[in-house]
Amino acid sequence: MAFGDEPWVGTFVNSLIVTSGSLSLFFIFILILVYWADILKKYFHPGVRRPKPMGTFIHIVAVLVLIEMINYLLFLMQIYSSEGMVLFNSIVLAIVSIVCVIKITVFSQKFSAVLRTLGDINQVSTESQIKRIMWITVTGNLFFFARAVVEMKFAATLLYYYYQNGNVDEAFSHESWDTYLLIRHVTELMILFLMLYILQNKFDTRNRRGEGYASVPSDDGPQVAVTGTEGTNYIV
Repeated sequence: MAFGDEPWVGTFVNSLIVTSGSLSLFFIFILILVYWADILKKYFHPGVRRPKPMGTFIHIVAVLVLIEMINYLLFLMQIYSSEGMVLFNSIVLAIVSIVCVIKITVFSQKFSAVLRTLGDINQVSTESQIKRIMWITVTGNLFFFARAVVEMKFAATLLYYYYQNGNVDEAFSHESWDTYLLIRHVTELMILFLMLYILQNKFDTRNRRGEGYASVPSDDGPQVAVTGTEGTNYIV
């Protein structure tokens, strides 16, 4: 129980640290998606006024932080126990994961189409950028899909336990809780290493070039500029 014999302060601080770490990782992909959405809107809706991407990102972060603050406030007010707090976090992270899977899939397909069009128009090779987007899509979707499954299974177990017993207190043993945290941390570390590899890898496609296209310059490492039809440079 959150306010029983067990020290609730340690439980609260532990949940706060774990959730903050998970959300920080999620924010990396959310930031990528926000900039992808801004670039796609420029191409598919050129006359529409676009909000600044960083402003949109800050709004999303603020909403998620506010939701988590409400969760912790309810816990501190003894509305529910630490298990209820963890259940709330699992539902939030599962929903965010599912939304990210959908957005990454849709945006990556559109982005790849835009890059191919720019390559044909400017007679340059965009295969390197398309490959990078493909790898970001695959790794991102695998991570968020796996995370959604883990969080939904965790939440479903808690809800079933509540249905059977009228509460979710002590629904998990120490072993099952440690396994849950281990899966979360391992998947987060894996996605961080994979993203680092993807962003550092230049995805050289020189062996495939034979159509007279020149490579897009890549002086800044993982960031590659693709010149738009109006002379605007976009970073991928």
